[in-house]
This record gives sequence, structure tokens and C-alpha cells, in this order.
Amino acid sequence: MPSISLRESGSGAALEFPVWVCRVFLSPLQALMAAPSLLFLAALTAMLLRHPDVAFYEIDRAAFGLLILGVVGRAVVLRQRIFVLERASWPMIGLTALAVAGVLGRPFDCETWSLLASKFIVPFALFHLAGLVFTTERRFRQFEAFALVVLAYLSFTAIAFLVGAKSLIFPRFILDESLGFHVDRARGPLLQAVANGVSLNLLGVLALHACQRGSLRGVKAAVVLASLPIAILATMTRAVWLSFAGTVLALIFLSKNRALRLACVGLVLIAGLGLLVVLSSHEAAGALSDRLEERGPVDYRQAVYAGGWEMFLQRPLAGWGFHQMPAELPRHVTGYNEKVLYPHNTYLELLVEHGVVGLALYFWLMWEMWRLGRGAIPDDEKHGFLDPQFHRMWPILLAVYWLNASMVVMSYQFVNGLLFTMAGMLAAQRRRAEESC
Repeated sequence: MPSISLRESGSGAALEFPVWVCRVFLSPLQALMAAPSLLFLAALTAMLLRHPDVAFYEIDRAAFGLLILGVVGRAVVLRQRIFVLERASWPMIGLTALAVAGVLGRPFDCETWSLLASKFIVPFALFHLAGLVFTTERRFRQFEAFALVVLAYLSFTAIAFLVGAKSLIFPRFILDESLGFHVDRARGPLLQAVANGVSLNLLGVLALHACQRGSLRGVKAAVVLASLPIAILATMTRAVWLSFAGTVLALIFLSKNRALRLACVGLVLIAGLGLLVVLSSHEAAGALSDRLEERGPVDYRQAVYAGGWEMFLQRPLAGWGFHQMPAELPRHVTGYNEKVLYPHNTYLELLVEHGVVGLALYFWLMWEMWRLGRGAIPDDEKHGFLDPQFHRMWPILLAVYWLNASMVVMSYQFVNGLLFTMAGMLAAQRRRAEESC
């Protein structure tokens, strides 16, 4: 009997060690799966704040990898369907295939593959992951709170830049003149004034939606909404100003909610007051006047558009390949001696690099995204975040993106990720409505 007891004791100890090892390795994965919405928002934060000089963008790529691991692992445990093909999935697959085909066979380049991920892979993946993550109103509220915090941060940073309080700006690389573009404007961590303005505009619409729902009110609502027009003005970008003005006017005339219309009228008044304050400063008024009268960007765009059209006519069907336009464009543009030129137009870049097929796929994708706003709403979600008012705002959110895409190449991972995350929420909501019928 003693010998049997010893053997049983030894076998028990032998089994305890692998169980302990499994627990050690599985505990982090279990933690990732426990809060998928927070993991999702952490990944978006990494995309917003990552330093541009990090080799191969390890921070946001690591966050994106952990997000996939946590969400897919949770779906496997809960026996959920991991990948659901939507109507919008098909043009996404087509665009990604065109981009990857244009890169394969060329020498490996970190910048090229990172741009491919920022433009196609990451936002398309977030579209499908959002449907698995944001499934309850509590998680929608977390996303809404995240959007409001980011809006407050971007507005604060823009206003601090405008008034010269640069010691308050974080992260510090925003002030590095050797990085990005538009060092004389409020460009935020995206290092591009248009991208910062698009983010402010999109998040501003979500803030107005939060006010209409009652989740943002009182002093917080007043501070957030009052700072938004000033932050938009600080970007010193005409396309951003126009899209913001169009957004506010569209909400005033198209919204059926009286409180929302009053909030938009308040934005107009604050914008007017802010403009008067800026004009009262001789230096600020001069900078604003110079920006309005500046002709250089217009001449540059005309030259680049003409050169891009010439490139398209040479290869109208297949295009030149992904990320080939900046290096090839200087050969087709006269009057500029730079070795690299950027098209500053998403649609022109798609037409030149992927031909008519690529642009057609993109228009198909945008059409499918617009249709998501016309999807059915389950009865228990009609008073939630994705309520009928959000569906009415969805075309306005898309219009902001489309207008600014005509002025800049939308290679900004956070901007793309934010828009496609909301699109994924709408697609999943439509599925829930169809399943409940």
C-alpha cells in the first residue's frame, strides 16, 4: 500500500506541473479575451499615438496583433462565427488583392508594406472585428466615451498650438519639424493638418450625437463643443473648414432633432466668435489671410493632377502598382524638382496605381458602406448608440471622409480605422436585425 501511495503522489505532482505551465501561458490570453472592447480601443489609441520613427511601426502592429488574438480566441471559446462575409467584404478583398499583387515580386520595403496595412489590411480587418466586439450597449458606450476623450485631446492640442502653448502638447514629436507635414499648423499626432481635421470633424459629429442622446451634457458638453470650431480653425486647412461648415449646415437643415439643431447653431455662433477673436490679433489675422490667399498649393495640385492623369492614360487598366506613384510622378510633372511627389488625392492615386478596376472597386466599397446606414435596427437598439439618428448621420460622416479624400491620400491608419470600425458596427447591427425577424 505505501508503494502505491507513493506512485500516486508522484503521478499527481507530475500532472500538476504541465497544468501550471498551461495556466501561466493561457492567463494572458484569457485576460485579452475578457475585455475585447477595451482591447479594441487600446489598438485604436496605439494607431493614433504611435511615433512615426518606430521601425515597421511595432507599437500599433503589436496592438493590432493582440487584438486579433484576443477577439479570435474569444470567438473560438464562445463558438462564434469568426468571419462573416458582408456585401462590403467583396470589394475589400478585391482592393487588398490588387495591392498585394502590386507589391509581390518587388524587394521588401517596410514603408510600402506599412502603407498597405494602413490603407487596406488594418481598416478592413477592423471592419470585421468590430462586428464581433461591439455587440452590447455597454461596449457601444465605451466606444462613445473613447471618441469623446480623443476629441477633447485633439481639440486641446490644436488650441494649445494655436495660442503658442507648445509646452502643453503631447506627444512631443508633434512639434518635430523633421517629421510629417504642415509644421506651422495644428496637425496633432497624425502629423498632417488635413488628417487631424478629418478626425476632429468625424469625432465632432459623434459628440453631437452624444449630446442628442443625453450621454454628453452640462459643462462637459459645453466645453467639448465650444472647443471644436476653434480646433478646426487651428488646422489652417481650407478643405477641413469647408467640410466642417458643410457638416454643420447639413445637420441644421436635415436633422429632425431640435436639440441637435440648436447645438449646431451654437457651433456656428462659437465659430463666428472665435473668428472675430483671431482677427483681433494682427499676427493671427495675417496668418489666416495668407492661408486664404495662398496660391502655391493650388498650382501644385494642378500640376500633380495633370501629371497623374498622364500616368493613368499610359496604363489605364492595370495601373502602375501599389505605392509606385510618388516616385514615378516627378517624371510627368514640370516645374518641380523633387524626387518624390504625392498626388494629394485618394481617387487619383487609386486610378493611377490600380487603374479603372481599382477605382471601380473603391466606389463599390463606398456604395456598400453608404447602404449600411439604411439597414434595419433591432427593436431593443432603437434607443441605443446606433439609433435612427446615428443612421441619419452616417451619410454625413461618409461625406466628410469623401470630401477630404479628394484633398489628401487617406493613408492614415487611425482615420481609416475609426470609419471602418463604425461601418462594421452597422453591418453587425443589420445582421442582428435580420436574425431577429
